[in-house]
Amino acid sequence: MSYNFTVSPDFTPDHLSGWYIFNTWLQKALGEAVHLEMYNDFQTQRDAIDAGKVDLIYANPYDTSMLVREKGFTALVKPKDEADEATVAVHTRSPAKTVEDLEAGVKVAITNDPDIHMVGLIMLEPADLNSANIQLNIRDNYLMVAKDLLRGESDVGIFLAEAFDNLSSMVKSQLRILVSSQIRLIHHSLMLGPALADKQEKLLGALMGMMENEKGQGVLKSLGFSGWEAVNQENTEFMIDLMDTLVV
Repeated sequence: MSYNFTVSPDFTPDHLSGWYIFNTWLQKALGEAVHLEMYNDFQTQRDAIDAGKVDLIYANPYDTSMLVREKGFTALVKPKDEADEATVAVHTRSPAKTVEDLEAGVKVAITNDPDIHMVGLIMLEPADLNSANIQLNIRDNYLMVAKDLLRGESDVGIFLAEAFDNLSSMVKSQLRILVSSQIRLIHHSLMLGPALADKQEKLLGALMGMMENEKGQGVLKSLGFSGWEAVNQENTEFMIDLMDTLVV
């Protein structure tokens, strides 16, 4: 039997090959065939989840509630010392020095990355801005958000902080950060579906052991991670409740 693995579409492109390397490691760790399927957008991935085509997922925090409460998934681990934070930035030629300098009607470049989309809009609230009085320019990825700012097609860009940090030095030199979130409590998780429930302890042990050998460390490096941290049910439920609060 082959299992299906997927990754939240908001991963940074530099780590695409890393996920294929991880999938090879995963098959050896489980002793099972695992197919890695990458989806181009969040809705297509959610459709696959609804159709029962996903057994293991590196999931964004926004989708965690649905995966746990509707689909019976269990969070195993999260990247060590990593959290999902948002960064709001403008071009260096923008007169805005703080979020409060932004005005209604501003054009905001953003992706469909659900948790960063949500947190980013919350960060615009000090300027009395919301989805009703700004123009949202939805872009496919964070590089396109940056290009929007450089071309003057948008006034403000909302980024996953990690994606902003990974922009080239040439691009970042032309952008100015107005604010970055410091929530520290929301994060992606590697989540196991019901079909793999009997493999939970085996996989968790293998994941936590990756940091103890050279091959595992190499796989982690290809993902941009220093290691994994175990996630228990209480941690997961707390994050779900926090996300629900932010949505409201």
